Amino acid sequence: MPSEDRDRLQALLEALPAGAVLQGPADEVLAVNTKFVHMFDLAGRVDLSPGSPMRAVVPLVQAFFAPGHTGPGAPDRLQTRGHVHRTAEIPLVDGRIIRREVEPLRHGSVSLCSLWVFQDITERKRREHDLERDNRALTELARQRNAFTAAASHELRTPLTSILSFCELLADPAFGTLTADQRSFLDAVHRNADRMQRVIADLLLTTRMRAAALELEFGAVDVPGMLQEAVLDRLATAKGPGVFTVLECAPGPALRGDRHRLQHVLANLLENAAKFTPPEGRITVTAVPRDAFWEIEVADTGIGIPEKYREEIFTGFVRAPNAEDGGYPGTGLGLAISRTVVQLHGGTLTAGGAEGEGAVFLIRLPVEGPPVADAEGTAPSEGADESAAAAGGAEGAPA
Repeated sequence: MPSEDRDRLQALLEALPAGAVLQGPADEVLAVNTKFVHMFDLAGRVDLSPGSPMRAVVPLVQAFFAPGHTGPGAPDRLQTRGHVHRTAEIPLVDGRIIRREVEPLRHGSVSLCSLWVFQDITERKRREHDLERDNRALTELARQRNAFTAAASHELRTPLTSILSFCELLADPAFGTLTADQRSFLDAVHRNADRMQRVIADLLLTTRMRAAALELEFGAVDVPGMLQEAVLDRLATAKGPGVFTVLECAPGPALRGDRHRLQHVLANLLENAAKFTPPEGRITVTAVPRDAFWEIEVADTGIGIPEKYREEIFTGFVRAPNAEDGGYPGTGLGLAISRTVVQLHGGTLTAGGAEGEGAVFLIRLPVEGPPVADAEGTAPSEGADESAAAAGGAEGAPA
C-alpha cells in the first residue's frame, strides 16, 4: 500500500470514537488506532506494525476478558474469515464492558479485510441498568398506589357519601320542617363533610406510598467524578438567573456505595440550595476524605434554616416556616429521602448554617460502606419511611 494511502487509512482509524483494528485476509495487521492500543494496554508489548501477525495480539486482548465469559459471540480467537457482520458485548476483568463489532469489507464479491471495532459501553450499560431499576421501582409503587387509592376510596368516601345523602334527606321538606337552629346544624354537617371529601381527594392525589425497604446496589464510587457530574447536571437544568456554583473536591479513595442513589441525594441538596438561594447567590460544594470517611458539604447563601427545625426537616412532609411563608414549592419529602439513603450507606446527613445567611448540609459516608449485613437489606429509618417510596426526589425543606 502506498505510504500516502496508508497515512489516510491511519487518519481515518484515529478519527473513530472507538478502538479499531484492520485485519488483512491473511490474518495480518493492516492498521490499528491509538484507542485500541490504550484500551488493551498494548503499547510496547506486541508488534502492531502493518503486516505483523494477528495471532500475537490475540492472547493479550483475551487476557482482559472476564473469566468464563460465554456470552453471544464470545471468541476463542480474535481472527475471523467470516463474511457477515458480528457483534458481541464482552465483560472485562476490570469491570468494563466492551462492545465488539466485526465488519467484513468487500469490493464486489471479493473480501478485502475485516474491521474490528471495540467500544467501551460501561457507562451506557450502567445508565441502562439504573433506568431498569427505577422502572421496576416505579411499577411497584404504581401498583401499591392503585391498591391504596382503591382501599382509601372505599373506606373513607363511602361513609362520607352516606353522611351527605342523609343531610340532603333531612333537608327535604317531605321529612318535616326544620327550625333555624336545626338547619344551621345540618348545614354545618354538610359543609364539613364536603370539606372532608376535598381533603381526602387532595390526600389521595399527593400522598406517596411508604416503602418497606430501599434497594441499594453497592460498588466502587469515584467521589470526585460523581460530584462533578451532579454539579454539571444541576447547571444544565438551571433556568433563568442562576447562582454561582463552586466545586472543591480533594482526591481520595473510592467509596463503597450505590452511585445511582447517592447522585439522587446530591441532586436533591443542589436543587434545594438553588431553590432557596436568590439570584447571584453562591453554592459551594466541598468534599474531602477524613479518617475513614468522605465528608461532603453543600452550602448556600439562601434563606437558611431556623435552628429549631434543623432536625424536623428530615421528617417526611415537614417544612421549615420560612419555606412555607416564602411560598417556595415543595412537599417536604426530599430531605427525608436523602437522609434515608445516607443512613443505609452507614453515614449521616445533618443540617447547619444560620437563618437568613444560608444553609449547610454535611454528608459523612464511610469509605468501606455499611456493614455487610446492613448492605444486604435495611429498611428505611422511622423518620423517613413514609417518603422512601419517592427516593431520589428533589423537593424538601430549605437547604
